[in-house]
Amino acid sequence: MKIYASDMRAAGRADLSGRWGESAMLTFVYVILVTIFNGAVGNAFDLWYMGMGSLMTVLMFPMAWGFGMTFLENHRHTDGDPFDLGHLFDGYRDFTRIFLTLFLLMIIVGIGLVLFIVPGIYFALAFAMAPYLMRDEPELKYQAALLKSKDMMVGHKWELFCLLLSFIGWLILALLTLGIGFFWLIPYANAAVVNFYEEVKRDYEEGRVYEHISTESPAEEPKSEYERSRGEYNK
Repeated sequence: MKIYASDMRAAGRADLSGRWGESAMLTFVYVILVTIFNGAVGNAFDLWYMGMGSLMTVLMFPMAWGFGMTFLENHRHTDGDPFDLGHLFDGYRDFTRIFLTLFLLMIIVGIGLVLFIVPGIYFALAFAMAPYLMRDEPELKYQAALLKSKDMMVGHKWELFCLLLSFIGWLILALLTLGIGFFWLIPYANAAVVNFYEEVKRDYEEGRVYEHISTESPAEEPKSEYERSRGEYNK
């Protein structure tokens, strides 16, 4: 199934229709919290031990996860206000699973970027669906979450790259507004990626159902890398 960037952007705008102000305010608060935490707490720790500021930044991963999930909740029209400030802290309720999975993702992508840049971009695209998968499958964690994302993204990595690249023009406009435009651009991009996730997930699940039906011997059906590894990693 081909996924077009223009369709995902249009779906993202539809999700935010009537809620641009709320999403922009949530983004503003999120940016302020990250800035204060990294600046005040991180710099204070740096006075005692070099590098602790970076550690403080990493500890914000669950908040970044909670921020991203608000757009998934908004897309699905779940009960309650998806842009309630309290949702920024949802990730800390399951801190170990979310923190360690995202930390592992960061390490792999970081190594790829340091070595040859292109592998880092590849891993970032391949593992991009892991945060959303952790929301939909509470038992999914660590390597298992990354591997399932990698399986889902087969044939879709270039499409995601094109979607993200399509925001370049908006990025330039946001810069011209001295950064103010980012409070609308960030929700816009997140909403578009959420719709991309829903499409990729649907394509993946329909593909697995089709394979199951069309295989004469389901017991001998080849398993994906995620399925082969789940027993070992998802403990």
